[in-house]
Amino acid sequence: MTSSPALPAIPVMDCGPDFPLATLNAHLDRAHGLLDLATERVPRAALRQLDRVSKAWLVRWNNAHLPEIETVAHKLDRPGAYFFSVNYEWGCTCRVAPSLDRQSARLIRVLDWKTPGLGRNILAARVTAPAGRYLTLTWPGYTGVLSAVAPGRFAVALNQAPMRKAVGFFYLDWAANRRRVWNMPHPTPAHLLRSVCNEAAGFNDAVRRLSDEAISTPAIYSIAGTGTEETAVIERSETEARVHRGVHVAANHWQAHGWTGHARGGDSAGRARMMAGIAADLDTDFGWLRDPVLNPRTRLAMVADAGTGQLTAQGFEHEKPATAVLRLDV
Repeated sequence: MTSSPALPAIPVMDCGPDFPLATLNAHLDRAHGLLDLATERVPRAALRQLDRVSKAWLVRWNNAHLPEIETVAHKLDRPGAYFFSVNYEWGCTCRVAPSLDRQSARLIRVLDWKTPGLGRNILAARVTAPAGRYLTLTWPGYTGVLSAVAPGRFAVALNQAPMRKAVGFFYLDWAANRRRVWNMPHPTPAHLLRSVCNEAAGFNDAVRRLSDEAISTPAIYSIAGTGTEETAVIERSETEARVHRGVHVAANHWQAHGWTGHARGGDSAGRARMMAGIAADLDTDFGWLRDPVLNPRTRLAMVADAGTGQLTAQGFEHEKPATAVLRLDV
């Protein structure tokens, strides 16, 4: 799958730990364009109510990111900022495995999200943090971390976990899970991942924190360190973890014995089977990306190597490349 030279480049920004505000200030028009696409079929009254509930949850539990999210909301001056800062509705497929030459470990990551425009508006924020530099593929004003590579430490990605079954009927279970979040005083999975990227010294420290620290909703983390043996998938409930070490894939269903729930996204099992056969190759034009891993909601494909500090990424829309391939030494 070869990109056209006319495709736009993914912007790369050098930022400090306040990268959400830095990216928003630099790409305010891009942020408004994304919100236009995300909310075009949502009445403003409904958005205001979603914002009220989202802000109330952040205030109730004294969320550490509330001041930052309030600043983003003030800067945007429109409904949706609070809701989209805590929204957690997507599907993804990942693999962690040694590199082809078995000199390092690699993370392969494909992110799916219903909202159009996320693929062509992706940007790369190179963040200077207390534990060292890392790069996150993100959007202007977004306060979490979903996909990142920290040279000399780890590459990591977040997948949405299956929806917990309350009564067995999808929409009633969705409502029950939303109510459950209201009573959770913990950070979102994306905010925990941001904290880990800022502070974790290396692979083992990151695995410990992603396994031990409570979160507001279930999640699946995929992480690859610098050595070939440093690969793991971490399946999380709010307070428990199942760590699968070694070469693994993660989609949006549980591998852990006894854990059940509604798989997220389309054909989660099929995506996992296909991802298991994809080579951990950095020198790629993403020719391996095809159905079902590639689907109408695919927004980002990424391969990252923390040992070498290298990243290859591309944005997607409508099952086609929406950006030029980004190849970067982080």
